[in-house]
Amino acid sequence: MVVSGEGTVDMITRQHRQSPLRRLWMPLLTAAFLGYFGFHTFNGSYGKWALDRMKVQAAALESQLADLKREREELAKRVSFLRPESLDADLVDVEARTQLNVIRPDEIVVSLGATQQVEQ
Repeated sequence: MVVSGEGTVDMITRQHRQSPLRRLWMPLLTAAFLGYFGFHTFNGSYGKWALDRMKVQAAALESQLADLKREREELAKRVSFLRPESLDADLVDVEARTQLNVIRPDEIVVSLGATQQVEQ
């Protein structure tokens, strides 16, 4: 405090120079939050790019599922012919001959897609 000649007390005030960081801390903090969440929007476990990969994988799995269902239906149809109540004698004969590799002397076998072994 300074006492002037008139008997009044004058207060001395000091002004602090403001740091440039004082004005920038809120925008920097906001930019950090936006950067963090922006990064994880694209790169996170459930981000945009992961979602695109999951969609491609889901399409591939659906295609594989359709193939497996079609194969299962074909196998179920073949099995239904082997049930005792609807036994198809020709199918049983073909399956037995194929599994046992037995043919009669008057038959010709044409194997499609099978590899042939030649004995030497």
